[in-house]
Amino acid sequence: MRKLLLFSTISMLAVANVSAQSNDAPKKAAPVLQTPAQQLIASTGEDSLNSYGAGHSRTVISGYGEVHYQRDFNNKTAEASLKRAVLFVGHQFTGKIAFFSELEVEDAKVEGSGVAGEVSMEQAYLKFSLNPRQYITAGLILPRIGIVNENHLPINFNGVERPIVEQVVIPSTWREIGVGFYGQSTALPFTYSAAILNGLNNANFEHGTGFKGAMSEGQNAGANSLAFTAALQYFAGNWKFQLSGYVGGTTTLRPGAADSLQLESGFFGSPMYLGEADVQYNNNGITFKALGTTVSLPQAASINRAFDHNVASSMYGAYAELGYNLLQTAKSTRWQSKQLNVFARYETLDLNAKLPQYGITDGTLKQSHLIAGLGFFPIPHVVVKADVRLLNTGDQNPALILNPNPNGVAYKTNNTFLNICLGYSF
Repeated sequence: MRKLLLFSTISMLAVANVSAQSNDAPKKAAPVLQTPAQQLIASTGEDSLNSYGAGHSRTVISGYGEVHYQRDFNNKTAEASLKRAVLFVGHQFTGKIAFFSELEVEDAKVEGSGVAGEVSMEQAYLKFSLNPRQYITAGLILPRIGIVNENHLPINFNGVERPIVEQVVIPSTWREIGVGFYGQSTALPFTYSAAILNGLNNANFEHGTGFKGAMSEGQNAGANSLAFTAALQYFAGNWKFQLSGYVGGTTTLRPGAADSLQLESGFFGSPMYLGEADVQYNNNGITFKALGTTVSLPQAASINRAFDHNVASSMYGAYAELGYNLLQTAKSTRWQSKQLNVFARYETLDLNAKLPQYGITDGTLKQSHLIAGLGFFPIPHVVVKADVRLLNTGDQNPALILNPNPNGVAYKTNNTFLNICLGYSF
């Protein structure tokens, strides 16, 4: 899988999607030649490319998108959607200061009276380069946790859907307001990062969605709670290993209001902890990935009492994936530049692995997923994917069905999904 190398200059926005597959430690990217469209002519004093004497500055535009089709065999339904269309815009102010942004539209459109679709900023931050191996980011940033959060382009992962564990246990794309520090060792093949972010909001936890609902995603984030995250990556030949962690407060209320609800306040009040480890291998067309993560919310009982959420005090997820490029040994020059990747991935997760006092068990949140499929790359920027996902869950708890649908399909602990995707990046 290609890696978006965060140790490059702004030009990486234009070259990240075409970087050669490699598991070597990050290297500085080569300069990108500007197209005529990027060589703007200064016509007003507000032209940032040419004002303030920054004649060497430049703006780079790129992006990606996905069109999905899914067939649900239990419910006998099918859905087609422009899952996401994303535009990257980056600007180099000086040799030391740059700006990165990512604007996403989900499900094609947003209507005032509807709930479908979303328009959101997934990244918007300034990068301050300290030296060739260290830099600081500030703004709306993605914490370095898991595999997909920083590498979520459709050409960067197998399967139509992002790994389920990295959708619900580690929700991608996870972003918060914060300041991050990133570096690369001069003596050993490893990178390191640390960041301070706004914390989560326990008033917005939702049953069955992990902690996704508690994220602010840059919108009016309550900063009475803070979070700290760090990651370490080590490179050994064709292997890449990562450890990452997160600790953060979840109470955004002022102390008096928190006391009235018997919630712990302060920067790290009512904390949530997350630990994650993953490994990746890539060589001669063979790819392997494995990831495990666990989340702990020790004061879940107090949060449930205050807001009636029925959230768990711990959850976990893990997956392993093996893939191979069938065209790796192609002798015809016509096929050598293409890829036909087959893969299989097994995932297991439980969003209520441990319940607090008075918590209600939801068997549907203990799941296993077996996904197998293929992806064809006619060129490095375009992929056509197809896979089949087999889902198995625990039993449904009738106590959680408050208003049953009289026409609803009876719940089955096993289901099958057919997925097809067209993805691109540029």
